[in-house]
Amino acid sequence: MSQEHHEAEDHPIETLYDGQWLRMKRRGHWEYAERSHGNGMAVIIIAATPDDRVLFVEQYRVPLGKRTIEMPAGLVGDDHAHDTLESAARRELIEETGWEAAKVEVLLVGPTSSGMSSERIAFVRATQLTRVGEGGGVDGEGIVVHEVQRTRAPAWLMQKQREGYELDLKLWAGLWMLEHEPDGTPLR
Repeated sequence: MSQEHHEAEDHPIETLYDGQWLRMKRRGHWEYAERSHGNGMAVIIIAATPDDRVLFVEQYRVPLGKRTIEMPAGLVGDDHAHDTLESAARRELIEETGWEAAKVEVLLVGPTSSGMSSERIAFVRATQLTRVGEGGGVDGEGIVVHEVQRTRAPAWLMQKQREGYELDLKLWAGLWMLEHEPDGTPLR
């Protein structure tokens, strides 16, 4: 084990800041953030409409000071005591895009930024979609929904980057998982 690992193990976890949405912690010399509500999990939903249009969401992100392009996503257990990864994915997909999935499948779970945060995210593939609303988010999220033909999606994303949007790098993993299982097996 590294010296850093041993040092962290030998120290208690201190709370440096406890806010409405985030908590700052320190263990040894290592500082990190965690969510102060929910269960520290989030979902990112990988979805394409029946006519093979990938669902992307655009919204202003305060920490970046810019509009971003992402796949639909949300917190697990935020305001829902018995939330599961699957139920959170279903709810967030409807809220953000107006599409409902008949099938959701958890593909992978892992850290989002392991050097800075304790948050973990689950990639969830949503299929058999039906439009049930307009989307746009809740509580003034101001989400803009983009439905982009799958074959054009990478080029569209790069155009959005040239226009000044920030792109969530998980978009490329999501596009790959529209066509593959996490182990590389092609979907049929």
